Amino acid sequence: MSAATPEAAEATEAVDVILDTNVVLDWLVFRHASGLAIGEAIEAGRLRWIVSPAMQEELTDVLDRLLHLPTLMRWAERHAPASVEVARLAQPVSAPGPLPHPQRLRCTDPDDQCFIDLAVSRRTPWLITRDHALRRLARRARAFDVAVVTPEGWAAAQACRAPLPHPDPLP
Repeated sequence: MSAATPEAAEATEAVDVILDTNVVLDWLVFRHASGLAIGEAIEAGRLRWIVSPAMQEELTDVLDRLLHLPTLMRWAERHAPASVEVARLAQPVSAPGPLPHPQRLRCTDPDDQCFIDLAVSRRTPWLITRDHALRRLARRARAFDVAVVTPEGWAAAQACRAPLPHPDPLP
């Protein structure tokens, strides 16, 4: 069987993923194991990390805080490498237009609205987040083929090859 078969193409086709800013920090700055696993999947081409302009702006702002906030300055040396990786691996996409009422899932944190809007508008299979406000939308997001999960929930789904896990329970 040649590598050009549909099965081979399907096995290597990247799946879109949206990462909230804290997950990116876990991966590129704090180097938590759960973040590293996601990063490995992006590097290997199994996941395609998409970002809207608003997400890119937020991420740049948060990474810049490593250089200025005393509580984060101990990670200042990771600013430049993390910024390079973001530029190399994040795939910019257009922000979605206003979603019609049935598709509009309201996030209680206005700063996180851009994540759920992009996920729903593009029917992105994975929105990986630790954010409580986004995770509260997990059940409703499933109607749009979006799994809102923690990094650990994503890793568990990969371990059992489940396409979309049940939403993570809230703490």
